[in-house]
Amino acid sequence: MSTESTPTPVANNFLRTIIEDDLKSGKHTAIVTRFPPEPNGYLHIGHAKSICINFGLARDFGGCCHLRFDDTNPAKEEMEYIESIKESVRWLGFDWGTHMYCASEYFEQLYQWAEYLIQQGKAYVEDLSADEMRSYRGTLTEPGKESPWRNRSVDENLDLFRRMRAGEFADGSKVLRAKIDMASPNINLRDPVLYRIIHATHPHVGDAWCIYPMYDFTHGQSDAIEGITHSICTLEFEDHKPLYEWFLDNLPVPSRPRQYEFARLNLTYAVMSKRKLHELVNLGIVSGWDDPRMPTLMGIRRRGYTPEAVRAFCEMIGVGRSDSWIDMSILEECVRADLNERAPRAMAVLRPLKVVVDNYPEGQTEEFEAPNHPQKPEMGSHQVTFSRELFIEQDDFMEEPPKGFFRMTPGSEVRLRYAYIVRCTGVVKDENDAIVEVHCEYDPASRGGSAADGRKIKGTIHWVSLAHAIDAEVRLFDRLFSDPNPDRGGADYKQFLNPLSVEVIGTAKLEKSLADADPETRFQFERQGYFRPDPVDAQPGKPVFNRIVTLRDAWTKK
Repeated sequence: MSTESTPTPVANNFLRTIIEDDLKSGKHTAIVTRFPPEPNGYLHIGHAKSICINFGLARDFGGCCHLRFDDTNPAKEEMEYIESIKESVRWLGFDWGTHMYCASEYFEQLYQWAEYLIQQGKAYVEDLSADEMRSYRGTLTEPGKESPWRNRSVDENLDLFRRMRAGEFADGSKVLRAKIDMASPNINLRDPVLYRIIHATHPHVGDAWCIYPMYDFTHGQSDAIEGITHSICTLEFEDHKPLYEWFLDNLPVPSRPRQYEFARLNLTYAVMSKRKLHELVNLGIVSGWDDPRMPTLMGIRRRGYTPEAVRAFCEMIGVGRSDSWIDMSILEECVRADLNERAPRAMAVLRPLKVVVDNYPEGQTEEFEAPNHPQKPEMGSHQVTFSRELFIEQDDFMEEPPKGFFRMTPGSEVRLRYAYIVRCTGVVKDENDAIVEVHCEYDPASRGGSAADGRKIKGTIHWVSLAHAIDAEVRLFDRLFSDPNPDRGGADYKQFLNPLSVEVIGTAKLEKSLADADPETRFQFERQGYFRPDPVDAQPGKPVFNRIVTLRDAWTKK
């Protein structure tokens, strides 16, 4: 197994301790883990934690991690999802090598094992409807009732099951159930469904099958076929573990995997139910699975998050056994920390206000050296052009400023970053009394931004040359939900959608060095935040930039 980069080893946790003990005791001589997504949607940030755990543990202990598609429901699965899952795992920096599998590869073996259970008197064909089975199942405090079809003969069950496979029966008319214990305190053991009828074309096996195994019947046996040593999953499967082990105990499987559970990732200001993510896409609330506001890996990738930041986040939150909520600000801080180190700096004016430097010669321009990273000279520098007419941010000028405002105001001096010190001498207003132009004079002796006489200038603002700036669309993304737990709304979670989750600015002015920016390069727009060219919508001559994250946590202050 290899990775695109070399991440820091996973921090010590209970899973590492288990694996270390298993290797020391000789229980296992090699470690094999697996990541088994169902290809019925795109992976999200919660899956990233599982990916990092399974691939990371295999890497750190010299083992291998399998990528296995749990493709047991053709009604919901598509090749689009399969390809996106592969791409997302690779983007995170992991590679399964030759170990990519599909549960559909084991359909014949699983079918033979289902017949084996029938022959052992441990499975039967059920004729009750789904609603009837639900009513027979009982509750957490009351035992279930046995089905009237539970004691069919082995021969009758085999005949019906083979006819199910042959396609004689309609969807939902029959299922195969395990015969375990309808009075078990664990509802998962109350004769669970093993197979159901689905007449739909499968993305891998086409129309070869019309009966499909349930996840609980597929999961453990697939692990056993592949020789998985540590089957690591989230805590919601803990109650399924006795069923996982019942199948292994009652089938002639080639190996004996063991299931271990860890706490799933619960992230504030996000929903990670695939059903809800599907709904957001289908209703057009977001532009698609890769909308930069979505918690999908394709979405945060398009927004500009780096795989290094996501891996650092997964490492920071750790691996435990207790469910907890992780605040979105922690993920955002991991992104800031990563981009602060790698992102070259540039100047961009999002809401432009024209500035005229009256005493600067008309037609004259100058080039100033701007470092690509102020703390990393090895990253080099680029040229920014200065001229008589400039753009600054509207928020960087106030005609009647409050106390503590150190940017441009009438009569005061401010430093134009990398260039000169200027003093505001007046403004031009339109018929609505709105300021449309600011006039200044520059100090020719302050080239580079330092006053020759040593006077202190408190404010420094960014700018771009009017004649040399490029026009761009800039998208300011924020959290998709305004409530930290939108799931508390249940089906009405959409009531918590943030109406300000994106602001599109079509009149931004950027320095010319950004004209042909590589879509894979992230930038810090000075005093604005971290941005990247949108890899989908940006076109030659029509740049589009996504804000990845603000320079500081602005949400908490809001």
